Amino acid sequence: MRHRDEELDYDEADLEVGHPKDHAAGPTAVAVSMKRALEQMGVVRTAETLLRLNQAEGFDCMSCAWPDPDPGHRHAAEFCENGAKAVAEEATRVRATPEFFARHSIAELDCHSEHWLGQQGRITHPMVKRPGGTHYEPIEWDEAFTLIGEQLNALDSPDEAIFYTSGRASNEAAFAYQLFVRAFGTNNLPDCSNMCHESTSIALQESIGIGKASVTMDDVYQAKLIVLQGQNPGTNHPRMLSALEKAKQNGAKILSINPLREAGLVNFKNPQTPRGMVGHGTDLSDLHLPIALNGDLALLQAFGSLLVEWDALDHEFIDRYTIGFELWKQHVADLDWDVVTRTTGLSREQITDAARMLRDSDATVFCWAMGLTQHHNSVAIIKEVTNIALAQGNIGKPGAGLLPVRGHSNVQGDRTMGIWERPPRHFLDALAKEFDFDPPRENGYDTVDSIRAMRDGKAHFFLGLGGNFVQAAPDTDVTAAALRKTRMTVHVSTKINRSHLVCGDTALILPTRGRTEQDVQAGGPQFISVEDSVCSVHASRGPLKPASPQLDSEVGIVTRIAEATLGDRYGLEWKKMRDDYANIRLHISRVVPGCEGYEVNVRKPGGFVLPHPPRDSRTFPTHSGRAEFAVSPIDVLQVPPRHVILQTIRSHDQFNTTIYGLSDRYRGIEGGRRVIFLHRDDIAALGFDDGDMVDLFTHWDGDDRVRCAHDFRIVEYDTPRGSAAAYYPETNPLVPLDSTATGSNCPTSKSVVVSLEHAGKYSAECPPEASQDAVGSDQVHKSQPQPEHLS
Repeated sequence: MRHRDEELDYDEADLEVGHPKDHAAGPTAVAVSMKRALEQMGVVRTAETLLRLNQAEGFDCMSCAWPDPDPGHRHAAEFCENGAKAVAEEATRVRATPEFFARHSIAELDCHSEHWLGQQGRITHPMVKRPGGTHYEPIEWDEAFTLIGEQLNALDSPDEAIFYTSGRASNEAAFAYQLFVRAFGTNNLPDCSNMCHESTSIALQESIGIGKASVTMDDVYQAKLIVLQGQNPGTNHPRMLSALEKAKQNGAKILSINPLREAGLVNFKNPQTPRGMVGHGTDLSDLHLPIALNGDLALLQAFGSLLVEWDALDHEFIDRYTIGFELWKQHVADLDWDVVTRTTGLSREQITDAARMLRDSDATVFCWAMGLTQHHNSVAIIKEVTNIALAQGNIGKPGAGLLPVRGHSNVQGDRTMGIWERPPRHFLDALAKEFDFDPPRENGYDTVDSIRAMRDGKAHFFLGLGGNFVQAAPDTDVTAAALRKTRMTVHVSTKINRSHLVCGDTALILPTRGRTEQDVQAGGPQFISVEDSVCSVHASRGPLKPASPQLDSEVGIVTRIAEATLGDRYGLEWKKMRDDYANIRLHISRVVPGCEGYEVNVRKPGGFVLPHPPRDSRTFPTHSGRAEFAVSPIDVLQVPPRHVILQTIRSHDQFNTTIYGLSDRYRGIEGGRRVIFLHRDDIAALGFDDGDMVDLFTHWDGDDRVRCAHDFRIVEYDTPRGSAAAYYPETNPLVPLDSTATGSNCPTSKSVVVSLEHAGKYSAECPPEASQDAVGSDQVHKSQPQPEHLS
């Protein structure tokens, strides 16, 4: 965690606060995109990359998992501002060479901001920090693989190793990775999904039998109503705005539900059209509900109650395809509206107006993201979204369905390929049949449990296939201390990030080629494949020469680690898979359901769509064989006096933990990141003024450590009373490791109860008056009316 006495690479005194924007994209997005691209890549590389981005014969964007239009309907510039920034970040001409690492010690690098680290360029050589060392130094690939193999084989048990995956790994790399890990003997395969959409995966698996979206792009275009709940498409999935615009042109209405009225929920100025460049653009939300944080479950049950009261139900669908309806119907009929209005911060009239939109639509698409998945009761919230869809028959028909919008570009594909600590039996059985060994059957560690295992000395080795684990995970200090207790940390990366500076006794950085780069192996030029948010699988081919001759592909790195660790165990043909990725895809076609004919189908322009029984045939592979209504009590977050609920959010100038710059222009923030957005009445009630500098504290019952984040500027903002927002990863130190969603173990990054004090009043010590108001896992959520947030 960065404290006030550590160096920042920008002056927070230069931070400027302006007015939030009332539209997304437009000419400014084009100008920013080109400025960043030309600064990082130059004219030639900009043309080589951006004109191939998201094209049928090009490469897949790494900045989100929004689906591409059909090949015949793509623009020449089929990318958004964030996509251009992501490509520029990877295809930069700046290099972090061994000489760079010789000049800067690990301790010195750790004094810099995440933004500064990312601007030091592409890592060109494999690097090692040896026991007792202060610097990274170059290492030959063969020695690096030998060190890893020796470390893994020296463990007392395979379960003492953690194998993390970010959502950018390709399907081919992910399949090879999980095969290696299971052949090694463990299911310790945590991934970034554990920290974002795990609540979705669990809820949908239990409710409809598959944890993925039940819509196609055509369904989005044909919808009569689109509900955007807990999602900010303008910043997190900007290309979604084009799909929303098309749906609006086709007559759809949009209901947005979010604490902040984000620019991308208001209006879209499409840079591909004259109306978007010089005109008014397209108004998006027909109705916006500024819901208080963690009020979603109550709101959804209020919708259900009104739909039942109005008999706005699809009884034929309910009778034929579902179970549990009568219990759910009785539950929502008994709704306590006083609890609903207090919990949501909305009036009964506002809620009724929104419910009428549901009532009047015969084809509704429900979209959501982390605003719903990172609460204590997130699994129940997603099941309630599903309840509403089932009650109106909005699954398995045109223009309707469930659309969890994934943030990482291939996080869904990684899960399809077997990156999961809780693999289904049928997958393991298919793996055993294909490779003639019995993979481990016991569940492994997810992300939170992996941190606990390293913290408690139960795991001694960490390998990260992409990502920035220490910054992405909750409870930053605990996570960092856990990693430092390991014997070895290994990171497969393109650029320097904070996790490289949080080292085990031995630490390795293995530099890999990126999506933008050519991949040539012994068998010739290779391509990879990915899966988007609507289960479409397609190929990706990078156009650029690799940033350094020393780089290897993810597949190459994974298979060489496997060879160094396993030797010829089980006769697995790692070299054959590395030389020609078609051999991996052949295995995928025989192991992964729905991937028959993978090699042929993925080569088609636009790829192919994986089967989805609820979408395709209204078949529900649940335990009961039907879609299942769920009954959940309204779980109310209890907030002590003089505290607020904090949600961690992205700025418009970042992708997850990658910080592109210091501009969040949609929210009016320029030149800094350490801000906390608060309602004006909350600012006054807490005894502060707009612009004051404060420290943030979390008091978690169950341990005696006070979590803190220093030096945040208060920014008055249009947000519900008692609901605050601030950027991550700066606020991840405030998210307690043990504060997780029931059923999914997903960190509660959208429900962090915090107190504020004037900056410098307390260092890392608990304010005396706050110690009596600790918030803990045994008292955070109660099924009773919510008290006032502030006294």
